Amino acid sequence: MKTKLSLLTLALASHFSFADVQYRLSISEPEHHLGDVDITFPKSAQAHLDIQLPDWRTGRYEILDMANGIRFFDAQDKQGNALKWNKIDKNTWRVHLDKPTEISVSYQVYANELAMRSRHIDDTHAFIDASGFFMFSDSFRQEPITVELDVPKQWRSVSGMHFADSKHSFKADNYDILLDSPIETGINELHQFSVDGRNYELVIWGEGNYDVDLMLADLKKLVKTGSLIWHDYPYDRYVFMVHATSGARGATEHLNSTIIQRHRDRFGSRSDYLGFISTAAHEFIHTWNVKNYRPSGLVPYDYVAINYSELLWLVEGSTSYLEDYLLLSAGITTNQEFYQGLTRTVNRHMQTPGRKVQSVAHTSFDKWINQGGDHGKNYSTNIYSEGALVSMALDIDLIDKSNGEVSYRDVHAELYKQHKLPKSFDTDDVKRILKEISGRDYSKWWSEYVDGPAILDFDSLFNKVGLEYVYPAGTTEVAKFDGTSKSAGQLLELTHVAREGNAWAAGLTAGDKIVAINKHQVRKDMATTLSMFKAEDVVTVDFIRRHKLMSVELKLGKGYNRSKVIRALKAPSKRQAKLYRAWTGVEHPNASK
Repeated sequence: MKTKLSLLTLALASHFSFADVQYRLSISEPEHHLGDVDITFPKSAQAHLDIQLPDWRTGRYEILDMANGIRFFDAQDKQGNALKWNKIDKNTWRVHLDKPTEISVSYQVYANELAMRSRHIDDTHAFIDASGFFMFSDSFRQEPITVELDVPKQWRSVSGMHFADSKHSFKADNYDILLDSPIETGINELHQFSVDGRNYELVIWGEGNYDVDLMLADLKKLVKTGSLIWHDYPYDRYVFMVHATSGARGATEHLNSTIIQRHRDRFGSRSDYLGFISTAAHEFIHTWNVKNYRPSGLVPYDYVAINYSELLWLVEGSTSYLEDYLLLSAGITTNQEFYQGLTRTVNRHMQTPGRKVQSVAHTSFDKWINQGGDHGKNYSTNIYSEGALVSMALDIDLIDKSNGEVSYRDVHAELYKQHKLPKSFDTDDVKRILKEISGRDYSKWWSEYVDGPAILDFDSLFNKVGLEYVYPAGTTEVAKFDGTSKSAGQLLELTHVAREGNAWAAGLTAGDKIVAINKHQVRKDMATTLSMFKAEDVVTVDFIRRHKLMSVELKLGKGYNRSKVIRALKAPSKRQAKLYRAWTGVEHPNASK
């Protein structure tokens, strides 16, 4: 039976429960990715205590089934006598109590999930997200926490939590803070700095081609930008954790820290570095957006069930959108780099048939089950890129209608002021705030672009702020195949066939292996293969499916050898230049002096 925190749960908690919950993680065989956990729960007079491991972790809206790494569970009373227990579902252990007693449980954790950013142990470090290591009981979820680590002597431990009695121990006010304050312990390098009276740390595990001086210089600029949107900072200390790894990539926001994973050789070039610093900006924004105000479906977090919300696009997509504003305003990125990033997002959107099928509200609600791949691209969107574009459209509309006086940043400022945790907000709250700051009713706009698939007019949107979305000079017409492929030896394997495109109409599907077109063997990629044909040519495609050679006829479409780009108008009007300044925080590059 799943348990869920509620006022009733707290009211029914034993009167004995006002004491620390004590956690200890011992790492004696790191090369085997194993750790031993001991937990002491305060004295309880309940008939039984349900002890659970979370089914997901914050920042990743997906059931992860982390209890699959638990073995050797045991429970004892204060005197060391064995307590009876049984599992009642895949991640809940029920411990039976004959009399009031303190409860001690122990178990082994297998921690080899670095890319999930939930739990990882090896001979150089451990990354400890409590959701993957530390069980909890609702009865004691609000009690103070202490965590003690037994790790190799040469290791260093860092967390957004405060230290307790040693350099490898931490304390937190409750389990929720523990769950949102990961620990990086191991062989790492640590850099500390202060900005505007707040303390920061950059801890890096792994060797790579990163430039620490550049990272520190830009992080100092980045952390000053919070005041461009919000009225205060919700922390006194913040930790940037970086993993320079061989495979894992991604990042996760936490209460007063973030974990960023990149390939060890993907820091050096400008484009790679922009990937890192953009991720840092994204996670930094989350310190407000989701960690200090979040939709009602996520308040409070239910760690053992799906947390549904139609506003995950505002949580993630808006954050992706606002990161570019902070980076550009801080002088970390240039106008041109801003256009390049925006171009990638818009072009990806235009190449996703699912944009005409699934709204951002729908994809938010279904985030927990949405799939990627060919079908996902044809019938779905995602909360990040689609949410970013809807946020941009709303921002430009607010700026345009107010002549630069009101922006989408004001929406987030008000969400933080009016709905800071433990409060939450819903769709009606966002609409109300939009009306308060703009004087206009956004219900119709919301119905069209949030509740329905967002069909955006990019030419009109960008023109308002002095940009254009056009093909670059030298673009020529080429034959087009509506899909993507990858090299498979001497063949081209289709990875995506666009819904209702020419390949789709011909009956081709992802997984088909193209052998030849008009009896000409395929080349290294589809563009090279099609270079000998013209748009609207009718061709015969020979392909392999289920180990059989098959053929279909296909009419090639009209395409271009280059993609559209976003760029600044050469001679923006005064109004366009003004709105560009209100939109980006910097001057239009071609504004008249």
